[in-house]
Amino acid sequence: MEFDDVSEKDATDGNIDNAAIEDAVAKILNAVGEDPQREGLQFTPRRVARMYHELLGGYTMDSTAIINGAIFEVQYDEMVIVRDIEFYSMCEHHMLPFIGRAHVAYIPNGKVLGLSKIPRIVDMYARRLQVQERMTRQIADFLRDLLKPQGVAVVIEAMHLCSVMRGVKKHDARMTTSAMHGAFRANLATRQEFLANISRGESPLRI
Repeated sequence: MEFDDVSEKDATDGNIDNAAIEDAVAKILNAVGEDPQREGLQFTPRRVARMYHELLGGYTMDSTAIINGAIFEVQYDEMVIVRDIEFYSMCEHHMLPFIGRAHVAYIPNGKVLGLSKIPRIVDMYARRLQVQERMTRQIADFLRDLLKPQGVAVVIEAMHLCSVMRGVKKHDARMTTSAMHGAFRANLATRQEFLANISRGESPLRI
């Protein structure tokens, strides 16, 4: 049987030790009473190792390459909002996914960022073993340091499968976190404008 779900490049790319992951997954399969050599599981360890290249790729993303010079001098000092940025991350406590949306805003101080770069920044921090609180702060801090804007705001809403599939098993529970800098933190009216904008036409979060 040919295994066509992984290439030689995938097997050696980045800082992930594929052989160690494959060995660990095989041991887990044995530990739960499965046979890693049966047809359905024969290539599972390799698939899992390849999957981690994608799910945890944020560790090796180059922020300079992501921005790629897309910072422009523009005389604009009103709020810029990118909302409903879908993301997938991995909870560091149980290594189960949490899935949600990020809403990001900033008030320029002479510089604006290319539109596509904000979702890429979200992905850079989401594709790691994470906790939602840290991820929210990392995105806000990165934009603050990059653009030196008048203010930055980030709100993230997510469903955590560690509380859906196990433990309390609450399927409708959502977690919301926020991080505010500058004008968004100091000025109530600015903060309320942002929150009102991201709540308009809000669609339910689904898996």
